[in-house]
Parts: sequence; structure tokens; C-alpha cells
Amino acid sequence: MENNETLAKAKLCRKIILERKAVDPVLFEMGKLSAITDYFLVASGNSSRQVQAMASHLRKRMRENGYRTHGIEGEQEGHWILMDLGDIIVHLFYQPFREFYDLEGLWFDAPRIEPEGDRPSGDKPEED
Repeated sequence: MENNETLAKAKLCRKIILERKAVDPVLFEMGKLSAITDYFLVASGNSSRQVQAMASHLRKRMRENGYRTHGIEGEQEGHWILMDLGDIIVHLFYQPFREFYDLEGLWFDAPRIEPEGDRPSGDKPEED
């Protein structure tokens, strides 16, 4: 898949998890730092149930958009769900587990892709 298409797919993932009120989603460009994937998407929920709902919703909506999930780990517990979408790896955490594993700190040198209008409809960006 071409890089622009992959970036669009990654942004779609971020938009979809925001539909389930994902907390602080961060999209990392990993292509130059890792041979595993092009993008990491890291987000959290306020409960393991919310994390499970985000994962289920993401899998369903990506399938509706013609994308296949290659694998999912951790879905039963809902503490850290890893979803392999090929060129994108999605990490969905229950907040205390996100803080403990600190993927943002581990990949601090990875460029972040800032959101630009990919909020679910009806949501407005916060104003200062």
C-alpha cells in the first residue's frame, strides 16, 4: 500500500476509536524506525470494558471499509489490546497499563502525526 494510503488508513483508525471516546490517541510514524510496521496508534480507555468496546468497534468499522485485521491479542482481559492491521499496529490500553508500559516513552524519537480534523462528527476541538 502506498504511504499516503497507509497514512489515510492510520488516520481512519484514530477517527474510529474516537467514536468510542478513546483517551489521548497518539499516532506515531514508525517506518524509518521499525521494519515491523509503518504506524503505531496508541490510545487508552477509562476501563477495560471501554478498551474492549474500542477494539470491537475498530475491527468492525475497518472491515466495513475493506481492511482486514491480521491478529488481535489481549482482547479477553482488555488491559492491553494489540491489533495488527499490517502496516498499522494499534495499541489500546486500560489507562493504568498505558502508564506502566509507557510506549510513548519507548518510542519518544518517533515522529507524531498530529490530528487534523479527524474527530468524529459532532465533536469540536477544545478551545483555549
